[in-house]
Amino acid sequence: MATNNLRPEPPSEPGNTEKSSLQGIKVIELANLIAGPYAASLLGQFGAEVIKVESPVDGDPLRKWRKLHEGTSLWWYSQSRNKKSITLDLKSEQGQQIVRDLVKDADIVIENFRPGTLEKWGLGWDDLSAINPNLIMVRVSGYGQDGPYSGRPGFAAIAESMGGLRNLIGYPDRPPVRTGISLGDTLASLYGVIGALLAMHHLKSNGGKGQFIDVALYEAVFGVMESLIPEYAETGFVRERTGASLPGIVPSNTYPCADGRYVIVAGNGDSIFKRLMFAIERPDLAQDPRIARNDGRVEHTAMIDQAIADWTSQHDLEYVLQVLEKAEVPGSRIYNAADIHQDPHYRARDMIQQFTLPDGQPIEMPGIVPKLSETPGKTNWVGPKLGQHTDEILASIGRSEAEIVELRKNGVI
Repeated sequence: MATNNLRPEPPSEPGNTEKSSLQGIKVIELANLIAGPYAASLLGQFGAEVIKVESPVDGDPLRKWRKLHEGTSLWWYSQSRNKKSITLDLKSEQGQQIVRDLVKDADIVIENFRPGTLEKWGLGWDDLSAINPNLIMVRVSGYGQDGPYSGRPGFAAIAESMGGLRNLIGYPDRPPVRTGISLGDTLASLYGVIGALLAMHHLKSNGGKGQFIDVALYEAVFGVMESLIPEYAETGFVRERTGASLPGIVPSNTYPCADGRYVIVAGNGDSIFKRLMFAIERPDLAQDPRIARNDGRVEHTAMIDQAIADWTSQHDLEYVLQVLEKAEVPGSRIYNAADIHQDPHYRARDMIQQFTLPDGQPIEMPGIVPKLSETPGKTNWVGPKLGQHTDEILASIGRSEAEIVELRKNGVI
């Protein structure tokens, strides 16, 4: 599949004639930062035409987040791949009318403003669906479109807290910590895409009409909290932070190696556990009937973890991994960015791809997930310059050159 050679520079404009899953689907993105834009990015990676609406002044704030190259975020180039950028002042009547004109033949609108904002501008669900009854609208917000908290501002950090995740991250003797990414935003993006695809299927297969998808950040987090609520509702058990271990599933933990590094070992299957014990030269534990099954191992968690740690601490990480692989026991180093970048499996799976920035600088970006056998996703170009496609998009909805000049003069674009 992939090679380490620099790929040809992707085209600055769409010209790809290969089949794609979402070819012919038009998406209007009225969103900033992560949750809404990442959802649109996923659709764009599989062939949808994504028109991103940005402020004429400074565009999406993500353009200036984290590490920059020549003043533009490297994150921007990745997340905004395959998108067209048009600048519009959504507070102006002319800008609002342009959005309405774009929506006439659009399939999906994605927005992540605070509930009520688009309604104030005449761009809410009722307004847009009246223009296009088949429209699908993905609405991402902190707390959802209704309920007592709906008007509050909400970011991923708040969603991860309210959704139950933050309370589970870290060690029990220390305050909760956050993950190193905006997980709440990403989960909401995935739910938004799922909702849009479900609505498209309904529209196509069941003779239905358009609908809006209400995605709350906190609910996106809460949705992956496994047995958190059933356990509490039935037994009063409150799941808490447990560090690197996975209580109730033994052994599954992080263990120290002799060279100061750590190894993750997931030996919790019954047959896997037996192989692990033989591999670490503990046949007595491999043959102990008390811990042959997971429920018995849970009762002796400390003993089992200590046995594994005693063995790993005597050996360097590479040796430990070799032994685990030979014994067919799931184990891994804890990857950082350098580990990922150098890993041959990532390269073989085409998960690190090379492209070129507008100034000729090579850039590597994550590959596309998931992998479809017939209509795989593709990066056609990296994140665009602010307003790069404004004139093209306006011309496509019938605006003349003179009108475009006037709009620019008035600060609408």
